[in-house]
Amino acid sequence: MQRADLVVRAPTAGVPVLLLEIDRRTEDTHDLVTKLRRYWEWGRLLPRDADKHTVDLVRSRPDAIEHVDHEKRLWRRVYPPTGREGLVPVAFVFADTTEAKVANTVAVLEEAGRRYWAPRRYRNLYREAITAKDYSQAVPVVVTTLEQLQEEHGADAAVWRRLGREGEQTLTAALDNPDGDALFREQEARADAEDKRRRAAERGTERPVCKRCGRKFTDQRWEETTAHRTAWKAGDVSVCGDCHASDVAREEAAAEAARPQAAMPPEPEHDHDQEPGKLRSLFRRSG
Repeated sequence: MQRADLVVRAPTAGVPVLLLEIDRRTEDTHDLVTKLRRYWEWGRLLPRDADKHTVDLVRSRPDAIEHVDHEKRLWRRVYPPTGREGLVPVAFVFADTTEAKVANTVAVLEEAGRRYWAPRRYRNLYREAITAKDYSQAVPVVVTTLEQLQEEHGADAAVWRRLGREGEQTLTAALDNPDGDALFREQEARADAEDKRRRAAERGTERPVCKRCGRKFTDQRWEETTAHRTAWKAGDVSVCGDCHASDVAREEAAAEAARPQAAMPPEPEHDHDQEPGKLRSLFRRSG
């Protein structure tokens, strides 16, 4: 557990919660990295009354907690939603020091604490098309100095620097993630649409052509002639659906025409060898 020097709650200003660490250079720089690590670890804890399924999941492997929604974690029992991706943001405010020392401290925080504040690449099918970053497991860290806050008229001024970025911003801008989840959804949608167009184009070049009429197969006919469950009754697989339908109609018409002839009774056969004998017997009786 890491206790902050000050907890700021200003939801109307766009900052639902911010944990403040005031550093008057009485701590070693690596002690600040340790504080950051503790905030990160605390953000990955479950409450004591977490359900058994979630507890078992988290115990199954080290990164399993990352698949547990923040609403089910301990920190949400203590603080309100941040309104942004990631864990509770932390601010380091340096006082009674020089610009050079602040710069050195920030450089160490960025390098040694990268695992805790840095976003990751999204895991998805369109890796090359996605430049957005995944902040969901990161602690947003902003830094400034007490002198800047006093000289620039308070926390609303552009005096905050977010770790991993250049330049100073207002607090809300520094906490926002313009290259985060919203950008990811937009890029993923574009990449998905482009992939569908590419697949359709590739499918168009591979689509079979009817050997009889020269037209391309429809999707339905293509599937009929290639799918194992339907190919056996697809007829001539080298012809399109219309030509196949014509073949079927022709075969049915021929079968229909043959059906009446098969149903007609056979012509009676006359025994010409017996007729003369019968006539002779009649003539004998009459005689």
